[in-house]
Amino acid sequence: MKQLEDAVFHRDLTKNYPIITHGKGIYLYDECGKEYIDASSGAVAANLGHSNKKIAQAMFDQASKVGFVHTMRFETEVLHQLATKIVQLAPSTLNKVYFTSGGSEANESAIKLARQYHRDKGNKDKQIVIGRWQSYHGNTLGSLSVGGDVKRRKPYTANLIKTEHIYSPYCHQCPYEYEEEACIRQNNLACANDLARKITELGAENVSAVIMEPIVGSQQGAVVPPKGYFKRVREICDQNDIVLIIDEVMTGFGRTGTNFAIEQFGIEPDIMTFGKGISAGYAPLAGMIVNDKIVDGIIKNSAGQFVHGFTYSGHPVLAATGLAALEVYEEESVLENCQHVSKYVFECLEQLKEASKIISDVRGRGLLIGIELVKDKEKNILFDPKEQVANRVNTSAMDLGAVFYPGSGGIDGLYGEHLIVSPPLNITKKEIDKMVSILTEAIHLVEEELFKKE
Repeated sequence: MKQLEDAVFHRDLTKNYPIITHGKGIYLYDECGKEYIDASSGAVAANLGHSNKKIAQAMFDQASKVGFVHTMRFETEVLHQLATKIVQLAPSTLNKVYFTSGGSEANESAIKLARQYHRDKGNKDKQIVIGRWQSYHGNTLGSLSVGGDVKRRKPYTANLIKTEHIYSPYCHQCPYEYEEEACIRQNNLACANDLARKITELGAENVSAVIMEPIVGSQQGAVVPPKGYFKRVREICDQNDIVLIIDEVMTGFGRTGTNFAIEQFGIEPDIMTFGKGISAGYAPLAGMIVNDKIVDGIIKNSAGQFVHGFTYSGHPVLAATGLAALEVYEEESVLENCQHVSKYVFECLEQLKEASKIISDVRGRGLLIGIELVKDKEKNILFDPKEQVANRVNTSAMDLGAVFYPGSGGIDGLYGEHLIVSPPLNITKKEIDKMVSILTEAIHLVEEELFKKE
């Protein structure tokens, strides 16, 4: 098939993409029969791998009953079952679930809900949302505005809503030039205190919400905050009556070794968004889980009506998909497997780091793992972005039979190369060995190209 001559508006109209005919477990197969390890779970979404019969059957069964109802008029039992299941997994104060079709919509919904919550209780000036640079919350104009992906924002600068940003807690490349251990020891987390400074600058009476990923995903490659960071953020938001939105679209449903990554940092958000793993990539399903305080405010001050909605919110086939996926997580002890094999993956990647000329850091939690790539590990000299090193590593890996998740611009929007390793959560140690072997060879091939003149 000559893709450049077909009718699809591709993400890159100059490229030909392999046609995937089917998948099984952690593997994908193209039309030529080539096998790829899906070492990125697609876009960190296919948490259960491919061709799960139970999930496929659940989709078919629900579609056979009723394929669509509009939630302004009707609901289905499966919607209530899924919401109940999600609430049981979520932090204790989050007890209402609003469904969308994707993470961008979920974060857009959270931003609007925070605004309505403040406005309707009389705080009409509370409208600014603070995000973080080198973060990603989606591609709708609202979610793009609060995100910090410089390259995605730039073409649409004139269309973005007014938002503010602080730096992410990126200890390996600290923008404040602090050492992580010293910050923790002195109880002086500059990255968290910068939020307080920004709120003072803007005026707390003007700030509606703060939105953060618990572990920074695609834009920085699984960057984990220092100890105490989120407790300080929670404290600052409470002091200033600001809604704390935690974006678990990438990290939720076991990806980091717990149901939600924020559990690992000892706080509860006001709104928590989710996506990707809720359906294990089998259907476009996402949403937000809302704190009782916000729900009570909407009932009291807004006559119980959230002025917002999407055609496919609460779609019954999507809900059935999510419910089946959550049942598979439980039945196959996927969370426990993630915790178990994560240690092994980190051990393997640390060994690769020691042997590599260009890997300066291996970080993350569970099976959301980032590998940072630099030109000189000793002097921390970064690659020129034009060299596209992360993409080159992934291209080599794909040639060898595995696909990873490359990223660039993680440090300042332009510099900073990384690769995300995020295979399905039910991967085995034997499959990990094969995945790491391919990555090792890909790294070696790119290193040979980069240093062949030496």
